[in-house]
Amino acid sequence: MKTLHIIVKGIVQGVCFRAFTYRVAKQFFIKGRVKNLINGDVEIYAQAEQEYLDPFIEKIKLGPPAARVDDIQIEEVIAPIKYETFEITY
Repeated sequence: MKTLHIIVKGIVQGVCFRAFTYRVAKQFFIKGRVKNLINGDVEIYAQAEQEYLDPFIEKIKLGPPAARVDDIQIEEVIAPIKYETFEITY
């Protein structure tokens, strides 16, 4: 089980990016959370086996139709908790 901290940059707020991420996370059995950051980026914590994280990341790089993903930063982290669900947080 891995936990990734992902920052998505571009036009990713006000375009249903969090809802898109939530749906994709459910599709690939990802646990964690997604939230908008004050600087306009989106932050994701994604926890799952690598076989599920890879296709999840590929979909996140595309984003929903109205979004434009300019950059994605991914860092593996040691998670202090085990996520039980995937949530949109505010």
